[in-house]
Amino acid sequence: MEFRPCIDIHNGSVKQIVGGSLKDKNDEAVENYVSKQDAAFYARLYREYQIRNGHIIILNSVESAYYEETKRQALDALLTYPGGLQVGGGMTPENAWEFLNAGASHVIVTSYVFRDGQIHYDHLHNLIKRIGRRHLVLDLSVRKREGRYFIVTDRWQKYTKVELTAQVLDELAQYCDEFLVHAVDVEGKANGIEKDLAVLLGNWGKIPVTYAGGVHSFEDLRTLKQLGRDRVHVTVGSALDLFGGTMRFEEVLRECSMDSE
Repeated sequence: MEFRPCIDIHNGSVKQIVGGSLKDKNDEAVENYVSKQDAAFYARLYREYQIRNGHIIILNSVESAYYEETKRQALDALLTYPGGLQVGGGMTPENAWEFLNAGASHVIVTSYVFRDGQIHYDHLHNLIKRIGRRHLVLDLSVRKREGRYFIVTDRWQKYTKVELTAQVLDELAQYCDEFLVHAVDVEGKANGIEKDLAVLLGNWGKIPVTYAGGVHSFEDLRTLKQLGRDRVHVTVGSALDLFGGTMRFEEVLRECSMDSE
């Protein structure tokens, strides 16, 4: 299991939010932590520790008055750590190369592919044609409804009709290099992981998958490693000391790199 760092940017600031609280209207979100440092600061830190494949998430919509400042922060971070970070938030075939040319290793895509509740395979084919499979991460962030996990889009505000299953993972894996999966119902709450989701991802395990959501202790990391069969990588947000939490960054790195018993 690898530690995959994050840089979430909202209203022009690096912050940690409660995932399910994000609203486009008035650019609202319940904030856990707002950093005094900019995105480039965290990119330099991750570069110093040689941690790769972390993700930058632009949390404002393109229509937001804050979008340009949020985007600028993202581009500064990419330029600071070229090839070391992925970026998501409003990615399309039209703008993807701006971020790839700035240094992103991959672009992370959800809403362009999942529209009107469905998977638009024509959009997937268009993405692959424009940027190539090796530059694409599909964000399959989910919320639970009636005991099942459904993919959500538009900054986690809209449910699709697509249930996250092994079959869906199989279908989509042929189009991308990795998956990023936020457990949105526990995202930003630092109150424990979605164990059923960890089992699903660990049992599948055919291409790299990063899990994000709810990690608040080293026991959570050990549980994720066990349930995910050491195949699922992890992001720690609000619980990390870099973002006001209690889990020390260096200790998290050590725990994630330890061999499973």
